[in-house]
Amino acid sequence: MSADRDKIVKMANDIANFYHTDPNRDHAVAGMVSHISRFWARRMREKLVQHAKDSDSGLSELSLAAATRLAALPGAKKPAGPKSPAAV
Repeated sequence: MSADRDKIVKMANDIANFYHTDPNRDHAVAGMVSHISRFWARRMREKLVQHAKDSDSGLSELSLAAATRLAALPGAKKPAGPKSPAAV
C-alpha cells in the first residue's frame, strides 16, 4: 500500500472505531458518512471510494459500508465511461 492509501485507510478506520460503539449499524454508518462528507476533501472521499473496491483494502466493515454510501450520494464522482454518439 502507498503512504497516501495507508493514511486514508487509517483515518477511515479510526472514524469507524469511534462509531462502532453505536448499537444501530445504520446510524453508525450514517454518522461516518456525515463526518467524512463534512470534514474530508472531495479528493480524499474519492480515494476512499476507490480503495473500497479493492478486495484487500484494509478497510473495516463499517468503513466499507460508509464508502459504499458515499459513492451513492448525489454529486459523487462517477468513473468516466465512453461517450455516447449523441455527446460527440
